[in-house]
Amino acid sequence: MVQKILNKIVGAKYITILRAWVPNMAFWGSAGGVALVYFTDWRLFLDYVPYIRGKFKDD
Repeated sequence: MVQKILNKIVGAKYITILRAWVPNMAFWGSAGGVALVYFTDWRLFLDYVPYIRGKFKDD
């Protein structure tokens, strides 16, 4: 059902192209997310992880 709706809106050609690019986009998105955390203040992100948040209360 979803594929029929997408075929009407976007077209079968573009759905095929999108299916080919999804793994590539997922890989680069994950790599970009890891790089963002690595090159920025990692503690800023880890303060939102409940288990790790308690370790930094005395700072």
